[in-house]
Amino acid sequence: MSNFFQMYKEKLTTAEGIADLIKSGYNCASPICMGEPTDILNAIASRVSRGEISGIKTNGTLVFPGKDYLKPEFSGKFDCLSWFFGPGTRKGGQDGRIDYFSVNYSEFPRVYDLRNDLDAVFMVVSPMDEHGYFSTGPYCGESLSMLRNAKHVFLEVNKFLPRTFGENFVHISKVEALCENDEPIIELPVTPPSETDQKIGEFIAEMVPNEATIQIGIGGVSGALGKALSGKKDLGVHTEMFSDAMVELIECGAVTNEKKTIHKRQSVSTFCFGSKKVYDYLNNNPSVLMLPVDYVNDPYIIAKHDKFISVNAGLEVDFFGQVCSESIGYIPFSGPGGQFDYVKGAKMSRGGRSFISMPSTAKGGSISKIKSVLASGASITSHKNEVDCIVTEYGVAELYGKTIRERTKALINIAHPKFREELTFEAKKMNILI
Repeated sequence: MSNFFQMYKEKLTTAEGIADLIKSGYNCASPICMGEPTDILNAIASRVSRGEISGIKTNGTLVFPGKDYLKPEFSGKFDCLSWFFGPGTRKGGQDGRIDYFSVNYSEFPRVYDLRNDLDAVFMVVSPMDEHGYFSTGPYCGESLSMLRNAKHVFLEVNKFLPRTFGENFVHISKVEALCENDEPIIELPVTPPSETDQKIGEFIAEMVPNEATIQIGIGGVSGALGKALSGKKDLGVHTEMFSDAMVELIECGAVTNEKKTIHKRQSVSTFCFGSKKVYDYLNNNPSVLMLPVDYVNDPYIIAKHDKFISVNAGLEVDFFGQVCSESIGYIPFSGPGGQFDYVKGAKMSRGGRSFISMPSTAKGGSISKIKSVLASGASITSHKNEVDCIVTEYGVAELYGKTIRERTKALINIAHPKFREELTFEAKKMNILI
């Protein structure tokens, strides 16, 4: 036991000490959200700004602001490769400074394995235990694929990171160097759901049976749906993101995980993002498993759950049922994420349903999110042949198994009333309605 702590002391340095080990041209990576270490990356940026190294690239998913390398002056010297645009990278992606991947979340590990070009991985971990293991805490995602592909492993230890269970441990023997940084981890503010969110949540909740296993994405509908599902019985959780809504459903007794087809009595997730309440709930809690995303988001694993219910958000949908959730026209906004993984998996589940929610309008009510055709250049996130239900504050349009004419009528019925006449005109012009 003492040998592990001796190894820890020998490998302990500062963020600047780790930065000194990075060479020009390194291709690096960090896991999603709070898995990306601010101190290490800023220390590397300082070396770049002094002209000591250059040509650095780092791969990131849902990157948050606060990292110096995201500033425009680092372009071409210390670049980010985005796997999903977040608040720290969206502007850079839209300006063309940040290149990005278009990959379903379940396939991130496969792509890292395929490229096999990582020189270094940086990640935030919870303090080491007596057996020499660090927990990656509120994330697992693509981290294992990064670890097996990187030539060098560097850790930033943070006492505030919750210790979780699953396939998310790193042993001290695999680590080249580490530093400590006890800054509070990033929280997702809990905001009250809007009236539109509440209506959407209620429509979806009506279609969720008792004993269903649920996946809820990020956004206002997540909180609203959590409240709307509070009266259900024996729900289970198998979700990409573990959030405040999940904790609330567990605490009120709606989620028991007792009726799940697999992983009974345990909630399964691949990363967590929420308030301090969620992180406190996760800490040393064996009832929540953090597992790799190529397992959690595998449609065939999802499909093993009976009555699987998937809920995600969309930006726009057309008469054919094509859903765009990652761009505004050709301008990147987020990424594919795991939406299609869950649309496909829920469809294959016995008794499963998938819902893609969106307010009926955008830009202060000036444009309809239900359109005759998607905006020019829009990325199709979920294919028309796979989409099941679209939900707005005006109801649910069940598309799967319907003709294009039936789909169009159903979508017009849940569009904002002020756009229904215009949409009907467009449908007739396209010879969909006669």
